[in-house]
Amino acid sequence: MRPMFDAHLDLALNALNYNRDLFLTVEQLREVEKDFTDIKCRNRCTLTLPELKRCRVGVCVATLLARSGPDAASRWGFKRGDIDYASQHIAYSHAFGSLGYYRLLEAQGHIKFLQTRGELAVHWAAWEADPANTPMGVILSMEGADPIVNPEQVRHWFDLGLRAVGPAHYGRSHYAYGTATDGPLTPAGVQLLKEFMKVGMILDVTHLADQSFWEAMSIYDGPMLASHHNLRALVPGDRQLTDDMVKELVKRNAVIGSAFDAWMMSPNWVRGQTKPEVVGLEAIIDHMDRVCQFAGNAKHVALGTDLDGGFGTEQTPRDLNTITDIHKLEDMLARRGYSAADIDGIFYGNWLRFFGSALPA
Repeated sequence: MRPMFDAHLDLALNALNYNRDLFLTVEQLREVEKDFTDIKCRNRCTLTLPELKRCRVGVCVATLLARSGPDAASRWGFKRGDIDYASQHIAYSHAFGSLGYYRLLEAQGHIKFLQTRGELAVHWAAWEADPANTPMGVILSMEGADPIVNPEQVRHWFDLGLRAVGPAHYGRSHYAYGTATDGPLTPAGVQLLKEFMKVGMILDVTHLADQSFWEAMSIYDGPMLASHHNLRALVPGDRQLTDDMVKELVKRNAVIGSAFDAWMMSPNWVRGQTKPEVVGLEAIIDHMDRVCQFAGNAKHVALGTDLDGGFGTEQTPRDLNTITDIHKLEDMLARRGYSAADIDGIFYGNWLRFFGSALPA
């Protein structure tokens, strides 16, 4: 199996919101949850820390996720798994708690924060030399910017180790419109992007609504990625990138991480009804192919699996039981005509190149 670099894993969400012990194996965690019914993905997890080790994930982008947008009040009334909070102060505190979880993992030697391009290079070399005894590298990202209480706080979060931010998630944030809505950046959102440029924060365009996306393109001129995104031309819906968005991202030297949430891979998927049997892993190559056709090469596609990001095997392709099954793509890509160098790029090389430039020196 090749090494793997995954650009989107909600590890703290699973630990803090879903109360999952990520030191268990996948099989052990499923057994713990076999009688749980509070959220749909119980007993269906695809990853834990031991599974990420088995999968040969040398680096991942791990998230902080807490929403407190203008519409959050309609979702108050906490239940297990909720990510909506009554104020930005509470969202900040939850995100800070997630950061504390990651910091404890690092202090115990299970992960290693990577904040500069030099740290990334040194870590990857160490991991390749001795993957069994080298902790997984983590680049810290924020999905939805509500925990940044005001734009002036961007520097504070950057100093804490945050390196990439998506201004919105689902619905509206205080900075932008996200999935299932459409509208512009707010005045605070415009200032947020300007603060990103001042400190060197990477922009993650994932989840930005169309109008907010294009406004961001007109303002932000720093490094950007789409950490976990598929294509609207193949699977309609505003959660996906349009062809024009893909072309713009390619022009800006961005990389697009393919997401393995089955409803983003198969048209007409109805969440809670459609069964995984309708789509296999190979469908993701169609999305990759389209990006490669626009780019003229395979340097702008990679992996941002989003596995266990609020769903489990009830909403993954039929041939994905754990994250390690992503490696089935190696042979599938080869059969589709991708070279060994291209497959290396998709599994790890393209993200190494991107973050090797986008992270601060």
